[in-house]
Amino acid sequence: MSSNKCHFESHKNPEIVSPLESELSQQVSKKQFLALLDHAYRYLMRREHSEHELRQKLRRWDESDQIDEALKVLKERNAQSDLRYAEHLARVRFNAGKGPAVLKQELKQHQIDPVIMEEVMSEYDGKWSASAEEVRQKKFGLESPKDYKTWAKQARFLQQRGFSSQDIPGYDD
Repeated sequence: MSSNKCHFESHKNPEIVSPLESELSQQVSKKQFLALLDHAYRYLMRREHSEHELRQKLRRWDESDQIDEALKVLKERNAQSDLRYAEHLARVRFNAGKGPAVLKQELKQHQIDPVIMEEVMSEYDGKWSASAEEVRQKKFGLESPKDYKTWAKQARFLQQRGFSSQDIPGYDD
């Protein structure tokens, strides 16, 4: 009877794994990995995602801590790129009339590398003032503000949209 007890306990011991159990475990792990990749591709087919954002979304599907490996594969295949995501986000926010402060904050939230962030932001250097004026005109009309109170109201609006005081046209008496 003691031999049965030892035999039974050996199956409970995680250090003692039969080759069949090991092979089954690897097959299950591979299936989970492929399913994780499938979910990642589905997200990426809809739109670009930052690595940080994709990592968060994949957590609900990750049963065996394989997110890092999946993200590595996606980057190798150029399916996920933080640079491409940052360029897309910058283009969309710029075209929506958002200023550099809003864009920079959003890139930080997505944990985009500061080097990538600076590279993407530099593409819009010199364009922010024209964008601020375009946004101002769209909201308040073509006429320049007639008094300081009106100008201040418009300047506050532009600052809330992420434009700096350097990008906002000054008040002319």
